[in-house]
Amino acid sequence: MALDATDPPEKPGGTAPHVIVDEIDDPVMCVEDVHHLSKVRRLRNGDLVSATDGRGSWRWCAFENASLSVVGDITVEAAPSPRLTVGFALVKGSKPELVVQKLTELGIDSIIPFIAERSVVRWDDAKTERQGERLVKVAREASMQSRRVWLPTVAPVARLSDLISSEGVVRADRDGRALSSGDTTVLIGPEGGWSPAEADMTSVVGLGHTVLRAETAAIAAATLMVALRDGFVA
Repeated sequence: MALDATDPPEKPGGTAPHVIVDEIDDPVMCVEDVHHLSKVRRLRNGDLVSATDGRGSWRWCAFENASLSVVGDITVEAAPSPRLTVGFALVKGSKPELVVQKLTELGIDSIIPFIAERSVVRWDDAKTERQGERLVKVAREASMQSRRVWLPTVAPVARLSDLISSEGVVRADRDGRALSSGDTTVLIGPEGGWSPAEADMTSVVGLGHTVLRAETAAIAAATLMVALRDGFVA
């Protein structure tokens, strides 16, 4: 059942769709979102839709003739702090899309695919551009599904050496220490594991006692990081 535009909830959620727009003052949906709400969700005139600019501002709107009619004031939410980053070595097939989708849903703020010494997957320039655009789109769709008002950034493919100089950077490995709230960037290694040189670059945190697939490790790291930051665990 659609939510009532005369009595909107305090936050995006429930059955009301959530869309990302360029300007929150005058929210206009993209063609794909119009099609999804009209043909897939089959919204009717007057149904509630939450709209965000992806930069912390959002408001309630009503769906009217395949467009948005403003019904609520703009609410501005502070950016999550500290900003959390997960870097992951490129993995095979569609797994990068899975990683980006789940990290976005969980609340990670910055997602960085990278190439490590033992990375099996390496993209040429054309694929890097194509896949980069696809991953940004995946993050956008996952942000709408999870009702985020701050979109994560999905960085271009990086080199590991470019990531290790920042404060709070750690790498994940089986025998590492427990993750702490000060670990704001966690790097997930490739399927072939870290090289000896890479193992000496940063301190190491563990994500459990079992051996995890690369994509599972990224999701586990994100879950722990967000839970620590947001106070769900001590």
